Amino acid sequence: MPDNRNRKRPIQVKFFVDEKEQALIKKKMELAGIENMSAYIRKMVIDGYIVKLDMPELRELTLKMKSISNSENQIAKRVNSTGNIYEADIEEIKKNQEEIYEGIRKILTSLSKIK
Repeated sequence: MPDNRNRKRPIQVKFFVDEKEQALIKKKMELAGIENMSAYIRKMVIDGYIVKLDMPELRELTLKMKSISNSENQIAKRVNSTGNIYEADIEEIKKNQEEIYEGIRKILTSLSKIK
């Protein structure tokens, strides 16, 4: 066993990766212009961060957009079959657009709080 007492960093940390993960690490090292894997991994572990997004606003907006899409498809079918668009249809589309805008605003506000 090597004597690590005189090393600048005497503590060894080990972990395992599969071939795909190793290739990805090497690719990211190449993109960063770093050739020393220990230096790269140390820098990423110490200074890097993981972003875990759990955004109910995004799920809510996705469901709302599906609903809006269905509603607007019904309006389009009615317009295509009758040749007429009604004031209520236009108001519904405007309301739907406002709901989408509000959902996007909520998401952007949440994202802006990520440091």
